[in-house]
Amino acid sequence: MEGVAGYFDHTSVPGSNDLGAVIHDEEVFASSIVTCIGHPIGVVVADTEAHARAAARAVVVSYEDLPAILSVEQAIAARSFYDGWGHRIDAGDVDAAWGQCATIVEGEVRVGGQEHFYLEPQGTVIIPGENDEMTVISSTQGPAHNQMHVAHALGIPGHKVVARTKRLGGGFGGKETRAVNVSVAAAVPAWHLRRPVRLILDRDEDMHTSGHRHAFLGKYKVGCTEEGKLLALEVTMYSNGGNSLDLSTSIMDRALLHIDCVYRIPNVRAAGHICRTNHASNTAFRGFGGPQAMMIAETYMDHVARALGKPPAAVRELNIYKEGDRTHFGQVLEGCQVETCWNRAILSAGGLEARYAAAAEFNKGSRFRKRGIAVTPTKFGISFTTKFLNQAGSLVHIYTDGTVLVTHGGVEMGQGLHTKVAQVAAAALGLPLSAIYIAETATDKVPNASSTAASASSDLYGGAVADACRQLNERLAPYKANLPGASFKEVVNAAYLDRCDLSAHGFYATPDITGFGGDKPFNYFCYGAAVSEAELDTLTGDWHLLRTDLCMDVGQSLNPAIDIGQVEGGFVQGMGWTCLEELVWGDEDHPWLPPGVLHTRGPGTYKIPTANDIPLDLRVTLLRDAPCRRTPQVHSSKAVGEPPLFLGASVFFALKEAVYAAREDAGLGREFFRMDSPATPERLRMACADHLTAPFAPPDRRIRTSC
Repeated sequence: MEGVAGYFDHTSVPGSNDLGAVIHDEEVFASSIVTCIGHPIGVVVADTEAHARAAARAVVVSYEDLPAILSVEQAIAARSFYDGWGHRIDAGDVDAAWGQCATIVEGEVRVGGQEHFYLEPQGTVIIPGENDEMTVISSTQGPAHNQMHVAHALGIPGHKVVARTKRLGGGFGGKETRAVNVSVAAAVPAWHLRRPVRLILDRDEDMHTSGHRHAFLGKYKVGCTEEGKLLALEVTMYSNGGNSLDLSTSIMDRALLHIDCVYRIPNVRAAGHICRTNHASNTAFRGFGGPQAMMIAETYMDHVARALGKPPAAVRELNIYKEGDRTHFGQVLEGCQVETCWNRAILSAGGLEARYAAAAEFNKGSRFRKRGIAVTPTKFGISFTTKFLNQAGSLVHIYTDGTVLVTHGGVEMGQGLHTKVAQVAAAALGLPLSAIYIAETATDKVPNASSTAASASSDLYGGAVADACRQLNERLAPYKANLPGASFKEVVNAAYLDRCDLSAHGFYATPDITGFGGDKPFNYFCYGAAVSEAELDTLTGDWHLLRTDLCMDVGQSLNPAIDIGQVEGGFVQGMGWTCLEELVWGDEDHPWLPPGVLHTRGPGTYKIPTANDIPLDLRVTLLRDAPCRRTPQVHSSKAVGEPPLFLGASVFFALKEAVYAAREDAGLGREFFRMDSPATPERLRMACADHLTAPFAPPDRRIRTSC
């Protein structure tokens, strides 16, 4: 065919056809069995995209239909799990605690998945060089992963492959491991053709093949005292892992570590199971299992409050962690600011009683429009739960004109990492920010770097750059002493003429952490709280977010403008996850769709938040007087990427409060009802359960989320 250079499949892979983030349970190209729609079989290479797509359509593939598992429920029924990769946490004596409980509630809730929807899709350029050298230019959060997987697939040593990343057009976790598949698929034809190959997915392909946030099913049993103090929790979580393990184990580990949200529970039995399904492998997404677990936690807190007939905010506040409390996994909370954030958010909101009264007055006078107010807290642990990943390197060069080039292992994807690291270098060397430049991230400059993830990159790479700058300051100290009043450039030139090394390699490893299974998996915690008020049209399920007041603990902020942007963006993304964004698959709930096909694979059907969805009144407070004592190398700052995301769930629970008001008008009272996420207009409308919905569904009908 015109312009076509060739077709390449599993028989073309010169090295190994297997890959995977933790275990190699995936194939570069399917050799015999296709385990999901979007599973790569081969690639066609041509001189233009049009020629390549025409050739791809001409490839004939013969399939034999095999039984498929398309939901968590189907996986549970079939016992389709990744055996040996699910973990558990036990604390106290749960069985004995049940006898002390005045109230026990049981239930289950479904938490939907989410598409990353980064603006720049997955893409890579592979450039062959001499002596089997390969350059990988990739849109990835983990250049080192790409480097080693390309080397593995091509059967060459890692030192022959250089992976480079200048910046990303968004990542959110979706390019932590899944970018590898694209790079390796392009590297195979580049190896054979000895020509550069570019492979960029379109939106449809990206959404079908690169995975999403894990959907969860949580089954819980909770017991408390008569006043509402939690005594015991038994919970089992099931996640939709997809057709390979990827990072599902670490995601479930973080979920188990966050199933308490911000609440002290002395007796806990928590288990996690990863379901093997016939969807593209699900993967990391901002929050990494923590938000899913906290969504389950806030659901059981709502259930407890309704069973006791008490205000949900009062029951939540009664159980909030205090300084020095010990979590269910054994970590003592130092510098616990959750109560402070809770109180500051409520203070910013003007107090709950007045806001509740105003909403109740509005609801009393409005039959079909209802308002709801909810307070949602968060506690997010900072560190990779896999201990060895908590390390970072840097390379700092000082030039004779007094300027500084910094290279580190972190990837800039719009979160402001390079700006913060440059600020650390400027402060350490006593220079203006304009004197610092950060080059691209590359594996031949800083090797073996962990992926830019877990909200830890400012801590890790800030620490590594600070270490390099410390070494340089020590070397320059004698020259500064001999040249009082000299400029930095003059000091540097004196050192250069004296043959002083003006380059330094820095390294940082997070101290005193244990990883999952120990009593200190996290370096520290970030805390926050949000008060949201929403107005719901009970006839259509449409809603508007009237106001949100946020308070977030970010320690001594390195850059308040960046941090406020991250808090606002995280909140809106969390709101989208819990209230708007629904992944609809061909499955038992949607039999009109082809099995396993993702229907919502573009902006026309998959609804991410827009300008009309943000609060009409959004107020963000950074808790400035609570420095993090555990990160002195980055000026007592704290992480900010993932911690704010769960505060978006305050909108979900505000909408649920509005539904409670509608159900009360319909004669159903304010008894607890199950509402899965996302709270789409369809789900909200049916949950109102009035005389208009009665002919179509009973009051307790559950409109299920696909996963």
